[in-house]
Amino acid sequence: MALPERFRPTTTPFTDPAQVLVGPTWRITVLTERLLRLEWSDDGQFEDRATQVVWNRDLPAVPYEVSHDGDALQLSTRGLQLSWDGRRFSPGGLQVRQPGVRDWRSVWHYGDPETVQEREAGWHVGNLGGTARTLDEADGAVPLEKGLVSAFGFATLDDSGSLALDDDGWPTPREGEVDLYLFVHGYDAPAALRDFHALTGPTPLLPRWALGNWWSRYHPYTSGEYVALMDRFADEGLPFSVAVIDMDWHWVDIDPRHGSGWTGFSWNTDLIGDPEAFLAALHARGLTVSLNLHPADGVRSFEDAYPRLARRLGLDPDAGEPIRFDVASPTFMQAYFEEVLHPLEAQGVDFWWVDWQQGGASSIPGLDPLWLLNHLHFLDSGRDGRRPITFSRYAGPGSHRYPIGFSGDTVTTWESLHFQPWFTATAANIGYGWWSHDIGGHMFGERDDEMVARWFQLGTWSPINRLHSTSSPFQGKEPWKFGAEARAVMADALRLRHRLLPYLHTMNERAHRLAEPLVRPVYHADPRPESVLPGSGAFLFGTGLLVAPLTTPADRRTRRASVTTWLPEGTWHDWYSGLRYTGGRFVTFRRPLETYPVLARSGTIVPLVDGDDLSVANPAALHVRVFAGADGEFVLYEDDDGGEPAACRTRLSWNQADGTFAIDPVVGDASVLPDLRRWRVSVTGLAPSGTGAASEARTTYDNATGTVTVDLGVVDPAVGASFDLALRSASDQRLDERLFALVHDLQVGYIDKHALWEFLEANPGRVARVAGLASLPIADDIRDVVGELLLADLAAEASSTSAEPGP
Repeated sequence: MALPERFRPTTTPFTDPAQVLVGPTWRITVLTERLLRLEWSDDGQFEDRATQVVWNRDLPAVPYEVSHDGDALQLSTRGLQLSWDGRRFSPGGLQVRQPGVRDWRSVWHYGDPETVQEREAGWHVGNLGGTARTLDEADGAVPLEKGLVSAFGFATLDDSGSLALDDDGWPTPREGEVDLYLFVHGYDAPAALRDFHALTGPTPLLPRWALGNWWSRYHPYTSGEYVALMDRFADEGLPFSVAVIDMDWHWVDIDPRHGSGWTGFSWNTDLIGDPEAFLAALHARGLTVSLNLHPADGVRSFEDAYPRLARRLGLDPDAGEPIRFDVASPTFMQAYFEEVLHPLEAQGVDFWWVDWQQGGASSIPGLDPLWLLNHLHFLDSGRDGRRPITFSRYAGPGSHRYPIGFSGDTVTTWESLHFQPWFTATAANIGYGWWSHDIGGHMFGERDDEMVARWFQLGTWSPINRLHSTSSPFQGKEPWKFGAEARAVMADALRLRHRLLPYLHTMNERAHRLAEPLVRPVYHADPRPESVLPGSGAFLFGTGLLVAPLTTPADRRTRRASVTTWLPEGTWHDWYSGLRYTGGRFVTFRRPLETYPVLARSGTIVPLVDGDDLSVANPAALHVRVFAGADGEFVLYEDDDGGEPAACRTRLSWNQADGTFAIDPVVGDASVLPDLRRWRVSVTGLAPSGTGAASEARTTYDNATGTVTVDLGVVDPAVGASFDLALRSASDQRLDERLFALVHDLQVGYIDKHALWEFLEANPGRVARVAGLASLPIADDIRDVVGELLLADLAAEASSTSAEPGP
């Protein structure tokens, strides 16, 4: 049957013939300067249609040179040199080199193994990994599939097993035997991702609400109980944008003759007596609603939709026979969406959590049902001008087109927490940027307030922040269920995540337009062995931020947890304290529970929601954080959340030389902005030295963090605004205060505290303190935590004597 237009993706699979070399049983296609397609087919039949993974081969032509010597050929572009003996592809007969690289590992041989190194196995060689289908029941690390980034500079994407897409966009058997894409990008991970997304399609633009906090819990909520919980969150100033309702929304205690209660499509009216009123109440509170689906058991006779679906499929609704869930049938799938799911959406369900755990078999040989479920759900969700979204599990390369990813049910342990940052960042190596984890852990494990608080902090700096837990009265993630210290940390984490929305949505648009995931491994920006240090889950978070997650318990005496990571070159500012660090070295960060190692490189600009606005709309008040020390700019992206968005951009810039911050006039459709918007700007890393033109506005200085804040009031977006600060770069004016607070906090004997403080007072210079610390008779954990402060900014002595900027 012909599928509706909405199920037919737009693809451009045909390559310019000038980019193709072809023989009776082989084809070699030059797709980009560093991307080749290598095909072999004994019968001479090759696949020109789009496949499940590859949608676009009509890429801009690139120059190449080719020469023949009998059957053998040599092919070269600016980025690679291929040598082939003209016979069936083999390791000895087909090689590719990277020009300018002399190491033996710079040569790729057909069939070379691409082993993904285990995370704890030492320095990484070979493929650096992609991601995995699920973290269900994971208690720590799980094996990863291949990614497109390798320590050897080569990676392959084997598309031989993908099904082709027919004219209706439906998966069908394909031609050819070998269909291999070779990525020759050296250590340029961003370039590999750009080529991958050009080949497979971009990451879609997520709805803005998806970037806020999600509430989810496996619990049989009544409608009143759920709404009351959302009201309590609001009363406590805890912002949520997504309400997920797990499987108890439908009937689960069913007659055994129908089978399992995991599958269901009809409201459990014992819990939710008036579904439309319930959904309307959640919408009135600014929440987007998702329901859980386990569709594998099909539609059975007790379901509300059964008579409609049976008649649609030509079955007798009075017979009562179960309707099999036939994912491989386009007739069934169209009817399933239109007769079962669309009526629920008409009641107010916004999107679906496709919780497929039923294996990879279907009636189409080679078809993974999960892939087709993700594909169709995503396309169907974009009806009527809506921005499409689905929420499901990873189904292999190309899954970035179907965000958001549900990673599965992890065990609640430090080991699980320790693995998640690494797992999340590494997924960028296969272009998969929107993982959603069960923040706080899902099941089993043990109660540990510190661990869950650290998990909440990781959630703030994750692609998607979704709290979740299993069906247990003891494992809910409501902050008030934890001790006072952990509760405060959790609340702060949720509020900060919400305040980050303007930054996150701009990164969302960059991921879509530039193939640059929000969360990436550090080696994407600084490709060197040190940045692939096993044991560190540090990652880049958008433009200019680096996060080094704390995933182990705090030391009892220092009350600080620690993490060691490579910090790239440059000057970095601690997000919370303003403490500066010099990069180009390994750094061990140690933090008490209330803070987290988030670093902003000098020149970074981060726009935040200001005030107490709990909505996800483009905010009426913005607080812009600027980290001084270098020039910087940020182009704020805002839109109307439509499928074809009305959008605008506002350029924000910092000029270090003259201390000027500017808000440029808005470009684009300003109708998406609030009528009146207030601006507040904070510049961290400066010492006061006069007020400059900013004296015309309300200006304050926070000595604790070295931050100047200027309240600009309402700014006309068509005009913009600017101010200058007659300030100079700050050395750490508070070093002694920081040291005293640290010594005060140490859980050690008072005699030891006095001895340490007397040493620091007697040696006021940084160099003398560092030199003397090594010989001081104190324990290593105390020496290390003091040393971090003394060595944070290695350039501090020089910067403290720097001249003021010019006029």
